[in-house]
Amino acid sequence: MPTTIRFHAHGGPEVLRCEELEPGKPAPHEVQVRHTAIGVNYVDVYDRTGLYPVSLPSGLGREAAGVITALGRGVRGLRVGERVAYVHSLPGAYSELRNVPVERVVKVPRGISDEEAAALMLKGLTAHFLIRRTYKVARGDTILVHAAAGGVGLILCQWAHALGAKVIGVVGSDAKAELAKKHGCRHVLISGRDELVAGVKALTRGAGVPVVYDAVGKDTFMDSLDCLRRFGMMVTFGNASGPPPAISPLELTKRGSLFLTRPTLFNYIASREELAAGARELFAAVRARKVRVLIGQRYPLAQAAEAHRDLEGRRTTGSTVLVP
Repeated sequence: MPTTIRFHAHGGPEVLRCEELEPGKPAPHEVQVRHTAIGVNYVDVYDRTGLYPVSLPSGLGREAAGVITALGRGVRGLRVGERVAYVHSLPGAYSELRNVPVERVVKVPRGISDEEAAALMLKGLTAHFLIRRTYKVARGDTILVHAAAGGVGLILCQWAHALGAKVIGVVGSDAKAELAKKHGCRHVLISGRDELVAGVKALTRGAGVPVVYDAVGKDTFMDSLDCLRRFGMMVTFGNASGPPPAISPLELTKRGSLFLTRPTLFNYIASREELAAGARELFAAVRARKVRVLIGQRYPLAQAAEAHRDLEGRRTTGSTVLVP
Protein backbone atom coordinates (compact mmCIF):
# COMPACT_ATOMS: atom_id res chain seq x y z
CA MET A 1 0.00 0.00 0.00
CA PRO A 2 1.44 3.43 -0.92
CA THR A 3 2.36 5.69 1.99
CA THR A 4 1.52 9.35 2.47
CA ILE A 5 2.11 12.05 5.07
CA ARG A 6 -1.07 13.48 6.61
CA PHE A 7 -2.12 15.45 9.68
CA HIS A 8 -5.39 15.29 11.62
CA ALA A 9 -4.92 18.46 13.70
CA HIS A 10 -3.02 21.72 13.20
CA GLY A 11 0.18 22.15 15.16
CA GLY A 12 3.93 21.62 15.10
CA PRO A 13 5.87 19.07 13.05
CA GLU A 14 4.86 16.37 15.53
CA VAL A 15 1.33 16.27 14.06
CA LEU A 16 2.61 14.76 10.80
CA ARG A 17 1.82 11.06 10.42
CA CYS A 18 3.00 8.47 7.92
CA GLU A 19 -0.08 6.56 6.76
CA GLU A 20 -1.04 4.05 4.09
CA LEU A 21 -3.42 5.47 1.50
CA GLU A 22 -4.47 4.01 -1.84
CA PRO A 23 -5.35 6.82 -4.29
CA GLY A 24 -7.37 4.55 -6.59
CA LYS A 25 -7.55 4.90 -10.35
CA PRO A 26 -7.12 8.36 -11.84
CA ALA A 27 -10.39 10.13 -12.66
CA PRO A 28 -11.05 11.54 -16.14
CA HIS A 29 -8.43 14.14 -17.08
CA GLU A 30 -6.12 13.01 -14.26
CA VAL A 31 -2.78 11.20 -14.34
CA GLN A 32 -1.35 8.98 -11.64
CA VAL A 33 2.23 9.83 -10.71
CA ARG A 34 4.66 7.70 -8.72
CA HIS A 35 6.80 10.32 -7.03
CA THR A 36 10.58 10.20 -7.19
CA ALA A 37 11.18 13.60 -5.53
CA ILE A 38 8.93 15.96 -3.57
CA GLY A 39 9.55 19.65 -2.93
CA VAL A 40 9.28 21.09 0.60
CA ASN A 41 8.13 24.70 0.91
CA TYR A 42 7.13 27.19 3.58
CA VAL A 43 3.54 27.03 2.34
CA ASP A 44 3.53 23.48 3.73
CA VAL A 45 4.24 24.93 7.17
CA TYR A 46 1.37 27.40 6.73
CA ASP A 47 -0.96 24.51 5.86
CA ARG A 48 0.22 22.42 8.81
CA THR A 49 -0.12 25.23 11.36
CA GLY A 50 -3.49 26.45 10.08
CA LEU A 51 -2.32 29.85 8.84
CA TYR A 52 -3.76 28.71 5.50
CA PRO A 53 -6.96 26.81 6.36
CA VAL A 54 -7.32 23.26 4.99
CA SER A 55 -9.92 20.58 5.62
CA LEU A 56 -8.77 17.93 8.07
CA PRO A 57 -7.41 15.32 7.83
CA SER A 58 -5.17 16.72 5.12
CA GLY A 59 -2.20 15.80 3.02
CA LEU A 60 0.73 18.14 2.57
CA GLY A 61 2.94 19.41 -0.24
CA ARG A 62 2.28 21.27 -3.49
CA GLU A 63 5.07 20.18 -5.89
CA ALA A 64 6.64 16.89 -6.96
CA ALA A 65 8.21 15.01 -9.85
CA GLY A 66 7.94 11.40 -10.89
CA VAL A 67 6.77 8.93 -13.49
CA ILE A 68 3.27 8.48 -14.87
CA THR A 69 1.83 5.08 -13.92
CA ALA A 70 -1.75 5.45 -15.21
CA LEU A 71 -3.87 7.77 -17.34
CA GLY A 72 -7.45 8.81 -16.73
CA ARG A 73 -9.99 8.96 -19.53
CA GLY A 74 -9.54 11.90 -21.86
CA VAL A 75 -5.83 12.48 -21.21
CA ARG A 76 -3.93 13.36 -24.38
CA GLY A 77 -0.27 14.11 -25.05
CA LEU A 78 1.14 12.07 -22.15
CA ARG A 79 1.97 8.39 -21.77
CA VAL A 80 2.66 5.85 -19.04
CA GLY A 81 6.35 5.86 -18.11
CA GLU A 82 6.91 9.52 -18.98
CA ARG A 83 8.79 11.81 -16.58
CA VAL A 84 6.65 14.68 -15.36
CA ALA A 85 6.46 17.30 -12.64
CA TYR A 86 3.57 19.32 -11.27
CA VAL A 87 2.49 22.08 -8.93
CA HIS A 88 -1.00 21.91 -7.45
CA SER A 89 -3.01 24.30 -5.32
CA LEU A 90 -4.34 21.37 -3.26
CA PRO A 91 -1.87 19.77 -0.80
CA GLY A 92 -1.01 16.10 -1.11
CA ALA A 93 2.43 15.77 -2.72
CA TYR A 94 4.02 14.21 0.39
CA SER A 95 3.13 10.75 -0.88
CA GLU A 96 4.46 7.85 -2.91
CA LEU A 97 1.57 7.83 -5.38
CA ARG A 98 -0.91 10.56 -6.31
CA ASN A 99 -3.57 11.37 -8.86
CA VAL A 100 -3.32 14.93 -10.18
CA PRO A 101 -5.18 16.95 -12.82
CA VAL A 102 -3.41 16.72 -16.16
CA GLU A 103 -3.66 20.51 -16.56
CA ARG A 104 -1.21 20.94 -13.66
CA VAL A 105 1.40 18.55 -15.14
CA VAL A 106 4.35 19.36 -17.39
CA LYS A 107 6.90 17.11 -19.03
CA VAL A 108 10.41 17.21 -17.58
CA PRO A 109 12.94 17.89 -20.34
CA ARG A 110 16.26 16.11 -20.70
CA GLY A 111 19.07 17.63 -18.70
CA ILE A 112 16.89 18.35 -15.67
CA SER A 113 16.84 15.78 -12.86
CA ASP A 114 13.74 14.71 -10.97
CA GLU A 115 15.00 16.45 -7.83
CA GLU A 116 15.60 19.68 -9.75
CA ALA A 117 12.15 19.46 -11.34
CA ALA A 118 10.49 18.87 -7.96
CA ALA A 119 12.20 21.97 -6.58
CA LEU A 120 11.40 24.09 -9.63
CA MET A 121 7.66 23.69 -9.94
CA LEU A 122 6.69 25.88 -6.97
CA LYS A 123 9.94 27.63 -6.04
CA GLY A 124 11.17 28.14 -9.59
CA LEU A 125 7.81 29.24 -10.96
CA THR A 126 7.48 31.60 -8.01
CA ALA A 127 10.82 33.17 -8.89
CA HIS A 128 9.63 33.36 -12.50
CA PHE A 129 6.45 35.31 -11.84
CA LEU A 130 8.16 37.58 -9.32
CA ILE A 131 10.89 38.83 -11.65
CA ARG A 132 9.22 38.35 -15.04
CA ARG A 133 5.64 39.44 -14.34
CA THR A 134 5.01 41.07 -10.94
CA TYR A 135 7.94 43.47 -11.37
CA LYS A 136 9.79 42.86 -14.61
CA VAL A 137 13.44 43.07 -13.63
CA ALA A 138 15.55 44.90 -16.20
CA ARG A 139 19.24 45.41 -16.82
CA GLY A 140 20.63 48.06 -14.50
CA ASP A 141 18.02 47.58 -11.76
CA THR A 142 19.24 47.21 -8.19
CA ILE A 143 16.85 44.92 -6.32
CA LEU A 144 16.53 43.74 -2.72
CA VAL A 145 15.84 40.06 -1.96
CA HIS A 146 15.13 38.74 1.53
CA ALA A 147 15.94 35.10 2.36
CA ALA A 148 18.41 35.17 -0.52
CA ALA A 149 19.92 31.79 0.44
CA GLY A 150 16.56 30.00 0.48
CA GLY A 151 14.94 27.89 -2.22
CA VAL A 152 13.15 30.73 -4.02
CA GLY A 153 15.89 33.21 -3.14
CA LEU A 154 18.78 31.39 -4.80
CA ILE A 155 16.81 30.86 -8.00
CA LEU A 156 15.54 34.44 -8.08
CA CYS A 157 18.96 36.00 -7.38
CA GLN A 158 20.70 33.99 -10.10
CA TRP A 159 18.05 34.76 -12.67
CA ALA A 160 17.96 38.46 -11.83
CA HIS A 161 21.75 38.57 -12.12
CA ALA A 162 21.53 36.90 -15.54
CA LEU A 163 19.04 39.60 -16.57
CA GLY A 164 21.61 42.27 -15.72
CA ALA A 165 20.32 43.38 -12.31
CA LYS A 166 22.45 44.16 -9.27
CA VAL A 167 21.14 42.05 -6.40
CA ILE A 168 21.30 42.97 -2.72
CA GLY A 169 20.55 39.84 -0.71
CA VAL A 170 19.56 39.57 2.94
CA VAL A 171 20.47 36.38 4.81
CA GLY A 172 20.80 35.14 8.37
CA SER A 173 24.47 34.12 8.67
CA ASP A 174 27.94 34.49 7.20
CA ALA A 175 27.74 31.00 5.71
CA LYS A 176 24.50 31.89 3.94
CA ALA A 177 26.08 35.15 2.79
CA GLU A 178 28.84 33.24 1.01
CA LEU A 179 26.26 31.01 -0.63
CA ALA A 180 24.20 33.99 -1.79
CA LYS A 181 27.29 35.66 -3.29
CA LYS A 182 27.96 32.50 -5.32
CA HIS A 183 24.40 32.57 -6.65
CA GLY A 184 23.99 36.07 -8.06
CA CYS A 185 24.15 38.53 -5.14
CA ARG A 186 26.54 41.43 -5.60
CA HIS A 187 26.02 42.64 -2.02
CA VAL A 188 24.76 40.75 1.05
CA LEU A 189 23.42 42.09 4.34
CA ILE A 190 23.20 39.93 7.48
CA SER A 191 19.85 40.24 9.25
CA GLY A 192 20.24 41.03 12.94
CA ARG A 193 23.72 42.44 12.42
CA ASP A 194 23.60 44.88 9.50
CA GLU A 195 21.12 47.75 9.58
CA LEU A 196 18.89 47.06 6.60
CA VAL A 197 17.66 50.51 5.60
CA ALA A 198 20.99 52.25 6.12
CA GLY A 199 22.79 49.47 4.27
CA VAL A 200 20.50 49.64 1.26
CA LYS A 201 20.61 53.43 1.12
CA ALA A 202 24.42 53.35 1.27
CA LEU A 203 24.60 50.81 -1.57
CA THR A 204 22.20 52.85 -3.73
CA ARG A 205 23.68 56.29 -2.94
CA GLY A 206 20.56 57.22 -1.02
CA ALA A 207 18.12 56.43 -3.79
CA GLY A 208 16.65 53.14 -2.56
CA VAL A 209 15.63 50.21 -4.74
CA PRO A 210 12.77 49.93 -7.26
CA VAL A 211 11.54 46.62 -5.83
CA VAL A 212 11.81 44.54 -2.66
CA TYR A 213 11.01 40.83 -2.68
CA ASP A 214 10.08 39.93 0.90
CA ALA A 215 9.16 36.40 1.98
CA VAL A 216 9.89 37.03 5.66
CA GLY A 217 6.84 39.09 6.57
CA LYS A 218 6.32 40.63 10.00
CA ASP A 219 9.96 41.14 11.03
CA THR A 220 11.05 42.92 7.85
CA PHE A 221 7.95 44.52 6.35
CA MET A 222 8.28 48.14 7.51
CA ASP A 223 12.03 48.27 6.94
CA SER A 224 11.46 46.89 3.46
CA LEU A 225 9.10 49.76 2.70
CA ASP A 226 11.78 52.21 3.83
CA CYS A 227 14.28 50.66 1.38
CA LEU A 228 12.18 51.60 -1.63
CA ARG A 229 12.75 54.55 -3.91
CA ARG A 230 9.95 56.83 -5.09
CA PHE A 231 7.25 54.79 -6.93
CA GLY A 232 8.95 51.57 -5.78
CA MET A 233 7.13 48.25 -5.46
CA MET A 234 6.89 46.20 -2.26
CA VAL A 235 6.33 42.53 -3.11
CA THR A 236 5.41 40.62 0.03
CA PHE A 237 5.07 36.95 -0.89
CA GLY A 238 5.66 35.02 2.35
CA ASN A 239 5.22 35.03 6.11
CA ALA A 240 8.21 33.14 7.52
CA SER A 241 8.26 35.37 10.63
CA GLY A 242 4.48 35.81 10.75
CA PRO A 243 1.96 37.84 8.74
CA PRO A 244 2.95 41.46 7.98
CA PRO A 245 1.30 44.18 10.06
CA ALA A 246 -1.80 45.99 8.93
CA ILE A 247 -0.91 49.44 7.60
CA SER A 248 -2.72 52.54 6.43
CA PRO A 249 -2.48 53.37 2.71
CA LEU A 250 -1.02 56.70 3.85
CA GLU A 251 2.18 54.83 4.78
CA LEU A 252 2.66 54.22 1.06
CA THR A 253 1.95 57.86 0.24
CA LYS A 254 4.47 59.40 2.59
CA ARG A 255 7.23 57.03 1.46
CA GLY A 256 6.99 58.12 -2.17
CA SER A 257 3.70 56.86 -3.66
CA LEU A 258 4.74 53.21 -3.31
CA PHE A 259 3.04 50.18 -4.80
CA LEU A 260 2.21 47.19 -2.55
CA THR A 261 1.27 43.72 -3.79
CA ARG A 262 0.75 40.35 -2.13
CA PRO A 263 0.89 37.89 -5.07
CA THR A 264 0.49 34.12 -5.10
CA LEU A 265 1.77 31.70 -7.71
CA PHE A 266 -1.59 30.12 -8.38
CA ASN A 267 -3.06 33.38 -9.68
CA TYR A 268 -0.18 33.60 -12.14
CA ILE A 269 -0.60 30.03 -13.41
CA ALA A 270 -4.39 29.87 -13.27
CA SER A 271 -4.62 28.72 -16.88
CA ARG A 272 -2.88 25.80 -18.52
CA GLU A 273 -1.31 28.22 -21.00
CA GLU A 274 0.23 30.34 -18.22
CA LEU A 275 1.66 27.27 -16.47
CA ALA A 276 3.15 25.88 -19.67
CA ALA A 277 4.66 29.23 -20.70
CA GLY A 278 6.23 29.77 -17.28
CA ALA A 279 7.63 26.24 -17.17
CA ARG A 280 9.15 26.58 -20.64
CA GLU A 281 10.95 29.80 -19.73
CA LEU A 282 12.07 28.38 -16.40
CA PHE A 283 13.39 25.11 -17.82
CA ALA A 284 15.16 27.04 -20.58
CA ALA A 285 16.92 29.23 -18.00
CA VAL A 286 18.11 26.12 -16.14
CA ARG A 287 19.30 24.36 -19.28
CA ALA A 288 21.12 27.54 -20.35
CA ARG A 289 22.85 27.55 -16.92
CA LYS A 290 21.43 30.93 -16.03
CA VAL A 291 19.94 29.18 -13.01
CA ARG A 292 21.42 26.31 -11.02
CA VAL A 293 19.14 24.46 -8.62
CA LEU A 294 20.86 23.82 -5.30
CA ILE A 295 19.37 20.85 -3.44
CA GLY A 296 20.60 21.68 0.03
CA GLN A 297 18.80 18.94 1.96
CA ARG A 298 17.31 15.51 1.26
CA TYR A 299 15.12 13.53 3.65
CA PRO A 300 13.27 10.24 3.35
CA LEU A 301 9.54 10.82 2.99
CA ALA A 302 8.96 9.33 6.45
CA GLN A 303 11.17 12.09 7.95
CA ALA A 304 8.97 14.96 6.74
CA ALA A 305 8.62 16.24 10.33
CA GLU A 306 12.41 16.60 10.62
CA ALA A 307 12.48 18.50 7.34
CA HIS A 308 9.87 20.91 8.75
CA ARG A 309 11.85 21.43 11.96
CA ASP A 310 14.96 22.32 10.01
CA LEU A 311 13.06 24.62 7.65
CA GLU A 312 11.39 26.52 10.49
CA GLY A 313 14.65 26.62 12.42
CA ARG A 314 16.34 28.35 9.46
CA ARG A 315 18.85 25.52 9.24
CA THR A 316 18.29 24.94 5.52
CA THR A 317 19.81 26.46 2.40
CA GLY A 318 18.57 26.19 -1.15
CA SER A 319 15.84 23.68 -1.87
CA THR A 320 14.71 20.77 0.29
CA VAL A 321 13.32 17.56 -1.17
CA LEU A 322 11.71 14.45 0.24
CA VAL A 323 12.60 11.13 -1.37
CA PRO A 324 9.95 8.37 -1.27
